[in-house]
Amino acid sequence: MAQEKPDSVVRLLSCALHRIRTTPPRVIASPATQPRRAAVAIIIRVVPPPNTIPVAVDTPLPTLNQFFELDWVKDPLACPEFLLLRRDGAGPSDALPGRASAFQNFTGDGTWKSSGKAGAHVAFPGGRTEEGDEGGLYTAMRQTWEEIGLDLAERDFLCIGQLDDREITTSLGKRLLMILSPFVFLQLTPNPLPTDPTDGTTIHWVPLATLASAVLPGHIGDKMNAKSRWSSVTVDAASRLTPRRAAILKILVRVLIGSMQFPAILLDLPESDAISGSSAGSPAALPNSRSYPPLTQDKLEKGFPATKPLSGKDRKKSRHQLKLWGLSLGMTLDLMATMIPPTSLPSSASLNKQPTSQDLHKVALPSLHLPFHPVGGEGMRIDAVAPSLASVFPRFSYPDVNFWIWVFGKRYREVVRGWEASVRDGGSNVRRVNWSGTALNTFYAAVRKALLVVLVLRAVGVLVGLVFAGWWVFA
Repeated sequence: MAQEKPDSVVRLLSCALHRIRTTPPRVIASPATQPRRAAVAIIIRVVPPPNTIPVAVDTPLPTLNQFFELDWVKDPLACPEFLLLRRDGAGPSDALPGRASAFQNFTGDGTWKSSGKAGAHVAFPGGRTEEGDEGGLYTAMRQTWEEIGLDLAERDFLCIGQLDDREITTSLGKRLLMILSPFVFLQLTPNPLPTDPTDGTTIHWVPLATLASAVLPGHIGDKMNAKSRWSSVTVDAASRLTPRRAAILKILVRVLIGSMQFPAILLDLPESDAISGSSAGSPAALPNSRSYPPLTQDKLEKGFPATKPLSGKDRKKSRHQLKLWGLSLGMTLDLMATMIPPTSLPSSASLNKQPTSQDLHKVALPSLHLPFHPVGGEGMRIDAVAPSLASVFPRFSYPDVNFWIWVFGKRYREVVRGWEASVRDGGSNVRRVNWSGTALNTFYAAVRKALLVVLVLRAVGVLVGLVFAGWWVFA
């Protein structure tokens, strides 16, 4: 059996899962004034090559270390994937993180059906913690079962651990809505598992290699064959800052402030990979999955039937364009960041018994390759200390709004610098201090001040224009 290549996705995934397994997450306690919590499940599987012999049901399950030593996992044709959902029927205002209305059907990262070139938005399975849930892990498992019919409590799955908690706030960060906990699961068996998504829900298994090519550092990401590209999601600022039924106020805010842009990764996936709620319960659902063909002995002996290749036009029609953004992109980036090999200390430091602070500051923090930077944080290493935050900070369409955010972002930049120094020093403050919450609060404080200044300057400009126009007409 061929061995995996250096820097292969399987090897990087092994490093990531072992790191998550051994690193305690930063857990945020819910304040008494806002006890709401939610949890999502990041489900990963390794798709075996087509010539893999099916594993017997009673085969003992491997440990995490043993799993990555299995021949079908180390095979160069093995393909690690993770699960995303597309939920239909939600409007843009419901979908955006931070809208109070999203409590009615919170999904961890609300999404809505989108047509045309914009692409459909996707999220992880999960939802709000309900009364009687034993904790975030139970919530993630229950919500996954209710939404797509996948039982994460079965022996096929192993809970690897938890990523850091994150705070979900209102649009400008003035009020905490809930605490979100992401849990990572790994499927230990190569056999396909049936799913039964609810109506309006479509399952997509996304190859990790498509994301690795977009976010991992060049010397690693460039080696990936599958590619994805960066895009953006444009959101009307009025939908985030005004009441729903205030039509006149929406128009005014739209004219004065413009829109916001969030980074997104555009995933181009075959339509045959999708498992929708209308067809998932039927026996024909599994053969439609490219990644998980039913590995019967008959097909192993006779081979898979030849299929007629699609023309360029038909191939384009038979593919889904999905946009990964917002909270789901942030959690995905946090997962991908664990795949980066840690940077070692300079050789001079190896001669010392204890590295000095000067040696530590010479270390280049391992970071993802992100083609964007948050407004007001240019030059900061937010992509190294918390890539998820870099994905949720908006950039406004009007340059003067971004300029004023930068003017009032001094405190935010100080927090990021302190966070970076804490990460370099490896002290206890990395987990003890709520750096992400502080960074969010200071950034949104800068945004609120910037918007206030912009509105005042716009109002003054309108008044001056009206006075000048009146003088010109009646003088």
